[in-house]
Amino acid sequence: METLLLEIGTEEIPAGYIAPALKALSTHLQQQLTHRRITFGRVATFGTPRRLAVTVREVAARQETVSELLVGPPEKVGFDDQGQPTMAARKFAEKAGVSIKKLFVEETDKGRYLAARRTQRGKSSLQILKEILPEVILATPFPKTMRWADWGISFARPIQSVMALWGAKLVSFTLNGHLKSGRTTQGHMFMHPKKLKLAHADDYADRLAEVDVVVDIDARRTAVQAEVDAAARKLGGTALADAELTDIVTNLVETPIASAGRFDEIFLELPREILITSMREHQKYFAVEDGDGRLLPAFVAVNNTRTRDPQLVANGHQRVLRARLSDARFFFQADLQVPMDAWVEKLSGVLFQAKLGSMQAKVQRVSHLATWLANQVRPELAEDAARAAKLCKADLVSQVVVEFPKLQGVMGRVYAQKAGERGDIPTAIEEHYRPIASGARLPASDLGAILAVADKIDSICGIFAIGLKPTGASDPYALRRQGIGIAQILADKNYTVSLQDLIGESVAQFADQYQSSEGAVAADVYTFLANRIARLMVEAGNDKELVAAVVSVSVDEVPAVWNRVRALTRLRQEEDFEPLAAAFKRVGNIIKKADAENLPPVDSDLLRDPAERALFDDYGRVRFQVSQQVAAGQLDAALASIASLRGAVDRFFDDVMVMVDDAKVRTNRLALLAAIAGLYSDFADFGKISA
Repeated sequence: METLLLEIGTEEIPAGYIAPALKALSTHLQQQLTHRRITFGRVATFGTPRRLAVTVREVAARQETVSELLVGPPEKVGFDDQGQPTMAARKFAEKAGVSIKKLFVEETDKGRYLAARRTQRGKSSLQILKEILPEVILATPFPKTMRWADWGISFARPIQSVMALWGAKLVSFTLNGHLKSGRTTQGHMFMHPKKLKLAHADDYADRLAEVDVVVDIDARRTAVQAEVDAAARKLGGTALADAELTDIVTNLVETPIASAGRFDEIFLELPREILITSMREHQKYFAVEDGDGRLLPAFVAVNNTRTRDPQLVANGHQRVLRARLSDARFFFQADLQVPMDAWVEKLSGVLFQAKLGSMQAKVQRVSHLATWLANQVRPELAEDAARAAKLCKADLVSQVVVEFPKLQGVMGRVYAQKAGERGDIPTAIEEHYRPIASGARLPASDLGAILAVADKIDSICGIFAIGLKPTGASDPYALRRQGIGIAQILADKNYTVSLQDLIGESVAQFADQYQSSEGAVAADVYTFLANRIARLMVEAGNDKELVAAVVSVSVDEVPAVWNRVRALTRLRQEEDFEPLAAAFKRVGNIIKKADAENLPPVDSDLLRDPAERALFDDYGRVRFQVSQQVAAGQLDAALASIASLRGAVDRFFDDVMVMVDDAKVRTNRLALLAAIAGLYSDFADFGKISA
């Protein structure tokens, strides 16, 4: 067994492409090895801007030999009366790839049949690797690819070399008839540009370290962090923690060398977010702060080359950053001269969606929804909600946000604060974009939560209204994320607003855009959000079956959905839950089969059997208890009260025939069962719970 090494040398690959490409490369290679019956051990990936590599330990020298039993025609068909093989036997032997003499009779469940054992002996792994490695390389996916010369293949960047070793042996192949695999790789582009020849696959990382290439991504990330921290200490501060930027920088260099720089203190008058974004987005510099969390007029850059004069490099970074910050300062000061209400008017020229109009039209719809929602959950915030909604998209036309799009919302909050907007209006402007990703922060303020829900439900209902709802993996407007955001916010804030009313209020604003009826659009949006809520709850660790049982009943009040699932989860832990679920399921099944709709109230005079009278009496007692418990939010107690009916329900089914000939008695008994079902039908559909 030996180590397999595959390295693809390229021109510089974008930093964001490297990790996904390595994952796909590794996965595909393992799949191919498994499919070809080659056993292997631990798999590791390596990468820099100029190479993608994977190593596989303990790759077997040969494929595993496999033997399979092939069953042919029955014995009586395979041999004639003289015991000689028939044409059927000869055809079977030919198909199995064995001589007629190697056929034998196998006793099966169906009788005696001709059989053959076919053995596939394993080929040399080296031979198999020559076949699969070119395919593995060319199957690597990227967001965008390019072609070059007349190679007829595409990759993230032009491939310059391929190194393939199995232990000390070369895995020799030609990539698409143009590039031969070899045992050489490239050192650091600037510090060691000569080719490096490897004797053995196990030497890969160590030999590259000798030529200033830290090929292990985790090791390089650690080195980046250490370099940045050391440079920040020299500046008298601490580098601002930024895991995403660290990952980006890690995949921009082959060996990290940090450079400390400073900028004029005059730029500290800019908002913190502008300074950090100016350094981070365009230059990939780390901001530096003091012990109190205040930004220092300093930064750390990570270079890919060790130089004789570090200060010369720092001076170059400082000149570039000064130009960036000067532009940002100009944009910010210019923005402060313009009232936010003037920007709102300019939103008429910013398109939200071709069929749904401008951002100004969206703001007007969101303002209506935010006011309506505030009146439902926090009436005292209705006026502020309307104002925050009016201003929430204004910063999209500010010069700073045009230059730094990632600051939308953030700059809206800054400008609103500078303008003296009251209360939580500035905060809400920033928070209404939250959550920006799965697991990200939710709005902290009520005003921000109200505005976020209004903005998201408007987007969802608008896109559904024009017939562009998500399908399969296609969700260009990120409606699934926005739907999950709505569910998370309503649950987090415990807002008991009716989801159907919220949807109806939003859908009504698109009356001239419906691709179908208003009711159909609202129903589609409700189902869409119900699915998002169900998925969210399952991902949170709740039982999928219980979630389905609860969600199928109603998701109209989102906090109540979570409470019902929690209560049902606790009830399921009780020893007698299964017979209880079975009893309630039986009640539901009888009602469904009988199509028992529009039943009259139970007539106590028609209750003839002691078991049905006892059930009716227990029902009356429990109904009163449940109504009080639900009103008090005591769902566990309410479910326990309903569960107490199980004994009476069981006795009813043991002693009473529901579907009797007497129509009045039959209807009355169905009405009694419907009344029992009505107690728990608002909690969950027990028919979806396995008993």
